[in-house]
Amino acid sequence: MSLTDANGLAVSTDSRAAVAHLSQAGALFARFRADPLAELDAALAEAPDCAMAHLMRAGLLLCATEHGLEADAAKSVAAARECRTNERERAHIAAASAWLARDFDRAWEEYGAIVAAWPRDLFALQVAHQLDFFLGRRETLRDRPTAALSAWREGEPGFGYILGMQSFGLEECGEYAAAEDVGRRAVALDPADAWAIHAVAHVMEMQGRTEEGVRWLAAREADWAPENMLACHNWWHRALFHLDRGEFAETLALYDRGVRPSRAGGPQPPQALELVDASAMLWRLRLVGADPGMARWAEVSDAWAAVLESGPQSYYAFNDVHGIMAHLGAGRRDVATRTLAALERAASAPGSAGSNAALARDIGLPLGRALIAFDRGAYGEAAALLAPLPPIAHRFGGSNAQRDVIALTLAESLLRAGDRAVARAIAEERLAVKPDSMFARRLAAAAWARRPA
Repeated sequence: MSLTDANGLAVSTDSRAAVAHLSQAGALFARFRADPLAELDAALAEAPDCAMAHLMRAGLLLCATEHGLEADAAKSVAAARECRTNERERAHIAAASAWLARDFDRAWEEYGAIVAAWPRDLFALQVAHQLDFFLGRRETLRDRPTAALSAWREGEPGFGYILGMQSFGLEECGEYAAAEDVGRRAVALDPADAWAIHAVAHVMEMQGRTEEGVRWLAAREADWAPENMLACHNWWHRALFHLDRGEFAETLALYDRGVRPSRAGGPQPPQALELVDASAMLWRLRLVGADPGMARWAEVSDAWAAVLESGPQSYYAFNDVHGIMAHLGAGRRDVATRTLAALERAASAPGSAGSNAALARDIGLPLGRALIAFDRGAYGEAAALLAPLPPIAHRFGGSNAQRDVIALTLAESLLRAGDRAVARAIAEERLAVKPDSMFARRLAAAAWARRPA
């Protein structure tokens, strides 16, 4: 017997209670609300042989991009293999298995094929959307949800969450007006759609609309902050707006409130995705000479050590370079060097264009080496390593806003190396887009100064 879930998709189980928990888990994941894993565990308590519960559990764990969660995800996939399955569920087994094999390209293809065949599989769409994000696939980040919308009716549950994904993809492709319009439509359908709220914040960040960005996130704090898996990232965005205005005290207050690993009320250890935000914020503060304090650096470095040293080589290069930032800020060059060595091992491994080997080889390694050179005062070397990266940085994964740290570090390296001509060009480009940005104004002032910065 098969039942259907909330989106009309067949599920190989006889338990209506299990299907109800599956549907609830999918809805929670769509809104980034806690705790979809608890709902999946409840589904398995009702029906241990429910393959889709095992497979959704594996997908959620893999989306955390942490080597330490692989074993648990692998157990879930193995359990699903022993269950009765339909064609869609077998496709999920193939997709999750590819991810577990570290073949990120094939996982991307497999989850994408599920969405193409079953566009109402909202969970597969979200996992594919995350893989688009992790692998820097901007066009599919935009086009995949756009195509899926044809299988949904406006106003039905799930439709707005796809709009939120479409909004983020549009923003990453530089289509800011359309992104904001679609994102606001999604928020109108569900004010607690944290992904759509975040997509609109991205538009404001890219356009330098800091005052609007502060208001947008502050007014909706009750929608995106409580018990939300995206809360840390939205706190990061809110702090970033204040940082771009030169309001360092407020930046640190927001960091401590919502981004810092030891923030009050955090029941679980920070995930890699949260540590990326913490590292990037502290590094930006370092670039402008605003010392966040050794205690903050040490917390993030300690947390990264627990995540990154659980495997012999890099699992995801984007995470590793943020770990290097934290270790350098904490004065732990030896740990940073070990992380770089893990990147080197990953870069030498065989892999296709979208694999972690390529991510490490093309961007992760030069970026990691540049950060270490910057830390020891070899600014010319850092600039030389960083200069080729901005045009290809989107291939590294992450968002436009997150990858901006590469350009900011390049600009600061140029200034400290005394290369004012290139620094001026970067400053003029940034001022044209963000005339009110403290980073842009500071860079321009230093680039045009007669004496070295």
